[in-house]
Order: sequence, then structure tokens, then C-alpha cells
Amino acid sequence: MDLILLYVIGVVATTIGTLAGGGGFINLPTMLLLGMPIHSAIGANKVSNTVSSFSSFFTLYKRKQISFKDSYWIIPFSLIGGLTGGWIASLLSSKYLFIVAIVLLVLGFLTSFIGKDNFTGNKELTLNKVSGPGLYGIGIYDGLFGPGQGTLMLYLFSYLNVAYIKSVGLVRLATFSSCFGAAISYIASGVIIWPLTLALMAGSITGAQVGVRIAEKLNPRFVKPILRIITTILIVQLILENLVF
Repeated sequence: MDLILLYVIGVVATTIGTLAGGGGFINLPTMLLLGMPIHSAIGANKVSNTVSSFSSFFTLYKRKQISFKDSYWIIPFSLIGGLTGGWIASLLSSKYLFIVAIVLLVLGFLTSFIGKDNFTGNKELTLNKVSGPGLYGIGIYDGLFGPGQGTLMLYLFSYLNVAYIKSVGLVRLATFSSCFGAAISYIASGVIIWPLTLALMAGSITGAQVGVRIAEKLNPRFVKPILRIITTILIVQLILENLVF
């Protein structure tokens, strides 16, 4: 029963995560409620995210919605940012991590009201004074905390006038690169519970493909309202968790 539940959760969480980010706030609490140790739950999430995010990126790449030549450079920014965030996380208490997450999500929510492009732009993502630091900073957040990383990145790409479907592909590539190293670390540490992890991974791969197909048909003007709803839910959940714990 747990395997079936994890498969379904993987489908739902990754579908939502592909469209607007925040999937980690669905599957992580579920795994913890099922009694998985926290390190095993995080490890399962990183392993499944590594595979599912690459599958959705590769699907968009094959459909020529995104070019690897124009996007490969985000990988080192996400990797180095994630490593930096992991190091900073070791120096901070969980209370401060919650505060950082809430502040960043609130800022992302507020910046969504700047401009009226609504993902209707069609600019290429290039390395500049906004994209480079932005990707590195979100990589740090991913290393620090994680859930909500995709949402923040979509806000960044919207600000940079990148088309929505291309933004989805870029987010999935960045997620793959930031989760890859973490997944290897968790596997090497021996904390992975493979039957549960594989069930979550199978659901995540399915959800990634469902999310990509919905994203291709989604009207760009609906994206920001969806992002704002997801962001509000994430902020409320973070505040409640901080009050409880």
C-alpha cells in the first residue's frame, strides 16, 4: 500500500512541481508521515527529482522547445550554488532556514506583480548581471532548504522575459544539476530505502511527463496566477510548520 501511495504522490507532486514548483512540499511530508527517516525521505526526493527532472528536460529538448547549447551554462551555477547552500546550512539552525525560505518566497510573490509580460516574452536566457547571480542565489537556496526552488526560478525567468515552456525546461535542467550531486551523496551514505524510493521515482517520472504535456498547452497568462497560488500555499505551510516546531 505504501508503494502505491508513494507512486501516486510522486505523480501529483511532480506534475505540480513541473508546472509551478513546490512539489517537495507534497512528497516530503507524506514520506515522513509514512514513517521514513528524514534523511531517507530527503534522499528519496533527491534521487527521484534527479531522474524525473532530466526526463522532462529531455522531452522538451527532443521537441526542440529548448536548446542545450543555450542552456548548459546554468548547470555550474546551480551546482556551485547548491554546494554553497549546503555549507551555509550546516552553520544555521532550522529556524533561520525557515525564515530565509519565507523571505525569498515573499519577495518572489511581490516581484510577480512587476511588469505585465505574464510569460509572453520570447527572449533567450543569456548570462548577465541578473541571470547569473539569480541562478547562483536560487542554487544556494536549494542547498539550504530546497522546496520552492522551482517556483523561485520560474519567477526569475518570467522577469527575464523567457517564454513559459522554455522556462519549464530550464528549471528542470537546473533541478537535475542541483539534485544530481546530492543524490549521489545520499546513495553513498547508505540511507536510501530503495523500494520506497523507486516507487516515488516511478510516480515522479510519470508526473514529469504529465506536467510537460500540460505546460505545452497551458495559456501563459494563467501561469502567474497559478504561481501566486502555489507561493501563498508554500508561505502558509512554512509559517505553520515553524509555529508547530
